[in-house]
Amino acid sequence: MGQQEVYDFLKKNKKDWFTSKDIAERLDVSIGSVTNNLKKLRKSGSVKFKFDNNKYYYVFKA
Repeated sequence: MGQQEVYDFLKKNKKDWFTSKDIAERLDVSIGSVTNNLKKLRKSGSVKFKFDNNKYYYVFKA
């Protein structure tokens, strides 16, 4: 499981915000793997994120 799968998932669901747990469940992969890949995507500026209610939410950056 790599960054591309997470990126593609967010790209297909452009209008929705997801937690790493939501993404992991939808892709049927470990939350640790998703979290690690989201961290890399955040650093590269490929996704938008917000922190709300002690959770990070992610969305595709158009």
